[in-house]
Amino acid sequence: MIDFDNRTSLNLQTQTIELIASSFSDKEIELIITDEDEMREINKAHRNIDKATDVLSFPYEEMPMSPLGSIVICSLHIQEKSKELEHTEDDEFTLLFIHGLLHLLGYDHEVDNGEMREEEARIIKEFNLPQSLIIRTEG
Repeated sequence: MIDFDNRTSLNLQTQTIELIASSFSDKEIELIITDEDEMREINKAHRNIDKATDVLSFPYEEMPMSPLGSIVICSLHIQEKSKELEHTEDDEFTLLFIHGLLHLLGYDHEVDNGEMREEEARIIKEFNLPQSLIIRTEG
């Protein structure tokens, strides 16, 4: 169950991300697509980094009936990376969603031993998607 708040003019499809999310959790996920300026503000407020980023995840405290968390994705990144890597905006959107979802589920590629990358690769193969965020940044 995704509460989708698209604050941009991008026309993004949510069927694939709904399938992916439901395979991991039945909890609600807040998903916000926003512009570069708002993403920069959110990143500065929550991570003290004064620049826009591609995706941010905010897990909620585990309680009965609580949502899994929030994912915020920058629309400019979707547009730029999809053109640069020659795949669709929906594919880039889905890759960023997967990355954010795995963070909500407790994965952390900055400190793990490759578990998050392996899980991303498994999901990407299952849904026939292009290379993931982690694979691109590792190369």
